[in-house]
Amino acid sequence: MKPTLQVRLSQHLALTPQLQQSIRLLQLSTLELHQEVEQMLEQNPFLEPDEEINGYDAGHDKPAATAATRDEQDAPGSSVGETGDESAGVDTAEFGTTERDDWENGTERDDFDGIQELPSSGSAGTGSGDEDGTDAHDRNSHAPTLQDHLRAQLAGMRLAPADAAAVQVLIESLNDDGYLDGTLEELAERLADSLGMIDPESREELLDQLRCGLKWLQSMEPVGVGATSLGDCLALQLREGPACAARECALAICAGHLDLLARRDIKKLATATGADEATVKAAQALIVVCEPKPGRPFARAENLIVVPDVIVLKSGRGWKATLNPDVMPKLRVSDLYAQAVRGQRGGNANGGGLSARLQEARWFIRNIQQRFDTILRVSQAIVERQKNFFTHGEIAMKPLVLREIADELGLHESTISRVTTAKYMSTPFGTFELKYFFGSSLSTDAGGNASSTAVRALIKQFVAAENHAKPLSDSQIADMLEEQGIQVARRTVAKYREALKIAPANLRKAL
Repeated sequence: MKPTLQVRLSQHLALTPQLQQSIRLLQLSTLELHQEVEQMLEQNPFLEPDEEINGYDAGHDKPAATAATRDEQDAPGSSVGETGDESAGVDTAEFGTTERDDWENGTERDDFDGIQELPSSGSAGTGSGDEDGTDAHDRNSHAPTLQDHLRAQLAGMRLAPADAAAVQVLIESLNDDGYLDGTLEELAERLADSLGMIDPESREELLDQLRCGLKWLQSMEPVGVGATSLGDCLALQLREGPACAARECALAICAGHLDLLARRDIKKLATATGADEATVKAAQALIVVCEPKPGRPFARAENLIVVPDVIVLKSGRGWKATLNPDVMPKLRVSDLYAQAVRGQRGGNANGGGLSARLQEARWFIRNIQQRFDTILRVSQAIVERQKNFFTHGEIAMKPLVLREIADELGLHESTISRVTTAKYMSTPFGTFELKYFFGSSLSTDAGGNASSTAVRALIKQFVAAENHAKPLSDSQIADMLEEQGIQVARRTVAKYREALKIAPANLRKAL
């Protein structure tokens, strides 16, 4: 083949680094954004925290605007508006096709149940601290962990040094639920390898010490700690109760028949344990009151708290979305460094590099401001579309897809998807991810549409009001929805029921 030269004209879209950063910041969660800010503060000396706006009023919509406006005015020769880069005013929506998210049409998402904000979140929803000046993070930082609780008990037991060391090793091997992270044999193997034990007799002696230490650990509070399985954990708690036929039956069930108990198969349980059905039901009542996760009371509350990005408040006859100032980074360009760069411009060869870092700092502040402006616009559009939800709850949710919000705001669907992912809104009914407000539509007898979220709320109400002796089947729930004028197939009801983590009818039946 003979090589030839050809001239070809083509057009392609090129994203500037500033626009790429804007798109990337838009899809970050609040935690990821703060990590990005910390990293930028370490890398760019022109950025510094703005302490002057830490107490910004939660009713304002653009707390970052003051820093951005001041930065654009402090250096006329290098301000953002005079760089010659025309991409500064370009909307990120025009470039949404570069990275399409997997979830775009806003329908059939089953994993966006409301996340109820804990009362201990304090300033998360209001932007103000507790009256005593301590927030939830400070309180939880002083709360004892499960390991701390067990170490305090160990200190008062006055064990032999070898036994105390074995118990200490086991305490460090517990997971958050209070279970051992592996079997004793596995723990002994890992510990022997770390200590360089090669002699089999030494390894066996180490295993014996751990067995002895486990008995001491399982005698501590909370009861059930140090178990290796659910059955073991329940058995430890059952043995603390008085001896009776029901307890012996419960111990037999925990030893190897928990699967039958989960299926509520009383007849097979009676056959497997050799007890009558009345004893099996009494044993089931004993097991139900046990704690399957002994370490749960020591779980840190801050791991369960979701800090909202947007707060919805009553405004006249409607509702208004405002940004949560607690999640907004307070940044500004250092005046000292900016003045130094202006003084060196034209007289120092390194001035161009410093000017680039200064411009990078300004772009970062500008992109963060644009991120929150876009989140606020999308949130307010959602509030306008779902205003009935904020008054009556999820049962009044309307069908909504990403394209409707995108068309209303003049943005791309992928931009709306980025905005609504890992961003949360505080409402009178709890804190929800923004994607929670999007749902597919189901036809009604009246010719209208019902939101899948509203249908799930109805299913939840039906199940809560059912007769536990005769729970509703999926077909019966579908019939009840049809009586409400909503046409839903049985398999769709089963899908929504599973999304709500509601067990099937046979498992909801009271024993």
